[in-house]
Amino acid sequence: MDATPRKNRILVVDDEKGLVKLIRLNLEHDGFEVFEANNGAQAMDRLRAVLPDLVLLDVMMPDLDGFQVLRMIREVGSTPVIMLTAKGEENDKVRGLELGADDYVTKPFSPRELTSRIRAVLRRGSFSDQTDTGKIDVDGRLQIDFDRHEVWVDGELVQLRPTEYRLLYHLVKNAGWVLTHDQILSKVWGYEYEDEPHYVRLYINYLRKKIEKDPANPRYILTERGVGYRFVDYRRENLAEKAD
Repeated sequence: MDATPRKNRILVVDDEKGLVKLIRLNLEHDGFEVFEANNGAQAMDRLRAVLPDLVLLDVMMPDLDGFQVLRMIREVGSTPVIMLTAKGEENDKVRGLELGADDYVTKPFSPRELTSRIRAVLRRGSFSDQTDTGKIDVDGRLQIDFDRHEVWVDGELVQLRPTEYRLLYHLVKNAGWVLTHDQILSKVWGYEYEDEPHYVRLYINYLRKKIEKDPANPRYILTERGVGYRFVDYRRENLAEKAD
């Protein structure tokens, strides 16, 4: 019986065939199994056929662009997606993250950087480092069940993306304590992201929009200006009495 573990499958979607070939050679050298698609239609066909562990998706493609393909991927599942963007296109990066991308890599990039970001995203997706599990009643409005990976707001199940859930987990695990931007980056994204502080701000905003009654005046995820963020210490404060 072959006990060799299955290689992680990477689907590379880009209309630049030379770049795809280069990416394939480097990723196969690093132990990945690589599949190719040169347009959006091919990408969706390959997604269904090979069930990749991660998709590398170029933004600028003919017919269907990367954002359209990303929407289609998110309609059918939560496969991790890393967007490949042109240098300096900050709007593309933010738009991709808002549409559900897990990360982006700016062209031109080094093979080492790409492999590092792929492994970091796959590591986040597995999320096997929980130690504190069980259901937490923050107050009468917000409940979190770490065993089931569920978050309930006003009795409704809220869908969180993996990175949002991981961020919430670490904030709640350290409730009452301030986590600095660097600590959050390290815990949620990994050491590879030490130069990406904007990730923290973006995902704090995403999370607030989903769990706060008034995101502009948060009661759960509090900002410690110039330092970081703190989840309210629900164990000491009687939030239920303050609920509207």
